[in-house]
Amino acid sequence: MKGLTDVYTMYNGVTIPCVGYGTWQTPDGDVARESTKEAIIAGYRHIDTAQAYHNEQSVGDGIKEGLAAAGLKREDIFITTKLWCDRKDYEDTKAAVRESIEKLGCEYLDLLLIHWPISTPHKDCWQEKNRDAWRAMEDLYKEGVLRAIGLSNFYVHHIDALNYTVKPMVNQIEIHPGYIQKELVEYCKANDIVVEAWSPLGSGAVLNNEFLKGIAQKYNKSVAQLCIRFCLQYGVLPMPKSVHKDRIIQNTEVFDFEISNEDMEAIMNMEQTGWSGLQPDGKLPF
Repeated sequence: MKGLTDVYTMYNGVTIPCVGYGTWQTPDGDVARESTKEAIIAGYRHIDTAQAYHNEQSVGDGIKEGLAAAGLKREDIFITTKLWCDRKDYEDTKAAVRESIEKLGCEYLDLLLIHWPISTPHKDCWQEKNRDAWRAMEDLYKEGVLRAIGLSNFYVHHIDALNYTVKPMVNQIEIHPGYIQKELVEYCKANDIVVEAWSPLGSGAVLNNEFLKGIAQKYNKSVAQLCIRFCLQYGVLPMPKSVHKDRIIQNTEVFDFEISNEDMEAIMNMEQTGWSGLQPDGKLPF
């Protein structure tokens, strides 16, 4: 990858920009609107949000303002949102998609993901609920309302339980130095499922990690830039998030260096660091 406009190609032929701008934990209102606008001005062409982030309206406003400022059209931007856990019946899923499209101010979505495979309200019937939601998503995909459909935080057994007609195109999972989910990544790649990395910068434990600081210093880069570059060389699509203009720009400056094979191997084998603790088969946070 040589720049923000380089792409991964999903198995259906739709392309997806190689770095996304994440909006998890971005406050609704002016912060979400302004930071999204600045991301587009900085060169991001891939914006990721979710119903559960409660900021779709503001992100949509930011997209509109960013497109105007950058002289771009809707089709120049790749927009992703995610279906929340309480909206998994067939008709509920269709209604939720319509709501998201209205809030985001667009006529279609480039990508819709099921946010989590299991939630407390559906823990005893998660297979059925996921299948209902996926069937609705397949229909909306065939209608052209969704250009691509995928998953977030799904393990292999969750994917297999979908009984899909249209295979998922994306799986967005937590990946960063210190938490690489190697087996799941390898499964997705082997099955032509693009892997996206949420929280590619990890947490303070990652950004303040002395081992990673030492490697980043070799390349005259920040640990955040090293983490984003690591994801790209790992073959996954990073979704960095910041609400600060300078860091939004810094997070794009990852195409002028390459991590050596030796350093990549060292990062791949570092001890677990910065894991969020979230995993869909464990204690559910919702």
